[in-house]
Amino acid sequence: MRLSVIDAGSNTVRLVVADTKDGVPLPVHTAKWKLRLSEQVGADGGLGEAATEQLVQAVAKAARTAGHWGAPQPLAFATAVVRNAPDRAEVLAAVHARTGVRLCLLPGEVEAELTFLAVRRWMGWRAGPLALFDIGGGTLEVAFGRGRTPEFAISLPLGARRLTDEYLAHADPPAAPAILALRREVRHQLRDAGARIRWEHPHTAVGTSRTFQQLARLCGAAPGRRGPFVGRDLRRGELRAAIDRLAELPATGRSALPGISAPRARQSLAGAIVGHTAMKLSGLKSLAVCPWALREGILLRHLEDGPHWWQDMTRHAIDTTPTSVPPPRSPEPAP
Repeated sequence: MRLSVIDAGSNTVRLVVADTKDGVPLPVHTAKWKLRLSEQVGADGGLGEAATEQLVQAVAKAARTAGHWGAPQPLAFATAVVRNAPDRAEVLAAVHARTGVRLCLLPGEVEAELTFLAVRRWMGWRAGPLALFDIGGGTLEVAFGRGRTPEFAISLPLGARRLTDEYLAHADPPAAPAILALRREVRHQLRDAGARIRWEHPHTAVGTSRTFQQLARLCGAAPGRRGPFVGRDLRRGELRAAIDRLAELPATGRSALPGISAPRARQSLAGAIVGHTAMKLSGLKSLAVCPWALREGILLRHLEDGPHWWQDMTRHAIDTTPTSVPPPRSPEPAP
């Protein structure tokens, strides 16, 4: 059996097609379409017609590709850039009407729970009490637990792209007062979560996201070409030094550093500050970097709890029903 996940994020629409016959989601095909939706958000926070059209086209291509690879009904979701848009109902209605795909908007806490499941399965039970940090474009998810699901899971408005837009967008490289203001905001938002993680004394702490992967590479971890089974760690002291390097450079200069991709160079400094502050307030000297995250968590939950869980999840997800929804249209068949 094959399953697929479509992830509409702030920078890209990603597709993962996985074989699941042995109960483990093993990818057979991945694809992505760069949209950079976060850069097209209007002054009111809405996506608007142009960004919606790009999203529709990308989701349609992803659905056709999934069908071509034997996974005709993708599990599809959108993250904070769509979830927080005031015109989200119209955006999701357009996607459904023109592609047949229903994008689900999961609350941030649910994203944290599903990501925790993926990390638990990857790290195994020997990881013991587990703390999780996941830096996205719009939010930071934090979770802690001793079992399959977390006992504590929250979502904070500390995404790397969001903070860059709010604090670091006025100069390139940013001025010292702007960086100081960003640090203060991150400390304020993370104070309670950091205290909880410190109190719990996790046996293992994990960072998962492209942001943590790129920061770990910047700090000397093995490159991605060596595969997912190579251990990668991010040390707090090395990350602190990396912040100084990132702060001195404009975005174009950061993209020349190891691990920092051009599309994420602008927000890499904010991501590094969030990651370092989370580690410091939580009393952690290092994080293990996990290649599995939300997409794998959705696949695993589907495998472990059966196909009805996604129907229940979408039924209780964030309400985005507009007053009038056009009838759905099936996606075009794969070539």
